[in-house]
Amino acid sequence: MGTRVDTNLLPELKDYGAVNVEACFNCGNCTAICPLADGDHPFPRNVIRLIQVGMKDKLLTSADPWLCYYCGECSETCPKGAEPGETLMAVRRWMTAQYDWTGLGKKFYTSKVWEIGTILFVALFVILGFVFFHGPVVTENVELNTFAPVEVIHILDWLMAGFLSFFLLTNVFRMFLKILIKGTDIRIPISAYILEAWNLVLHVFTQKKYSECDNRRPWIDHLILVFGYGTMFAIIVLFLPWFQTDNIYPITHPQRWLGYLATIALLYGAGQALWGRVKKVRQMHRFSHLSDWVFPILLMVTTITGILVHILRYAGLPMATYVTYVIHLAVLAPMLILEVPFGKWAHMAYRPFAQYFIAVRKRAEEYQGALEAASAAD
Repeated sequence: MGTRVDTNLLPELKDYGAVNVEACFNCGNCTAICPLADGDHPFPRNVIRLIQVGMKDKLLTSADPWLCYYCGECSETCPKGAEPGETLMAVRRWMTAQYDWTGLGKKFYTSKVWEIGTILFVALFVILGFVFFHGPVVTENVELNTFAPVEVIHILDWLMAGFLSFFLLTNVFRMFLKILIKGTDIRIPISAYILEAWNLVLHVFTQKKYSECDNRRPWIDHLILVFGYGTMFAIIVLFLPWFQTDNIYPITHPQRWLGYLATIALLYGAGQALWGRVKKVRQMHRFSHLSDWVFPILLMVTTITGILVHILRYAGLPMATYVTYVIHLAVLAPMLILEVPFGKWAHMAYRPFAQYFIAVRKRAEEYQGALEAASAAD
């Protein structure tokens, strides 16, 4: 059976940020120096080769691009300046768009008008929602839960979480179909999925593969950001009635120090991401796609407006609190609704699932090999 070649693959990836891929002459230096590549997964060399020869279908069935955490060593040592690290980053953006059945991911990654316009549309929708449906405005003192009833906001949070889960998980399912169904001829038993489930949990919470890079600092920074983001997300979706309250708790109360801890982590993580892209010291920050800016900017603005709501509420300034709260949600909503299932933050799901799918396939291969050996012995 012949292999389908897509001559438009390389130009298409340039729309997603690929830089100077055509300069690569496949010397293999990038794979040799990469601390995460091995004999079974010889990226970036193999991925770039698939791009150059237009093997789109084979690239889509590979999990290798998700194994790269862009330490930048490959690009730093490339003799032709082919930027293999940035190429794999572009491939991950492209794959995110390919997994997405709505087509929004592609539009966000390839059109600045769509990316910024949709963010503004969702923000405007939130603002208009408050303009027409807010609760009574108490000006004698701060009553945030009267202006924005926590029961209503909590229900909306659950609806938003359901929206995010549906689109993200259906896209993960499409990833599964490409890698484990279309990408292999091996029959995978149910037991392989069950026995390797721990692998998924491990990589979701630790991004363990990232820690194997020679420079562990980016991994630590990443963990801090994920801790802050995950903690705030859990507070918003699961414990909002406990967190959004008009009660003034003492500084020793867990409601306050947990919120402060998550806020510090978010400020540090988003700040590191933005400052790195401004200074361009690390290899991974030399080239910045719009999507590399949008998420940390939204995250930083969300965090700062959240801090301001907290300060204004404690200062007893009603109108300032209410207005800032609306701005806070107008930034938070598009960040979650658009970036989590369709944008850069989706990488947080695809990376651990890639590790999981690879482990499942390896176990299935070992199982099939054992069966074949037993059959040959008989």
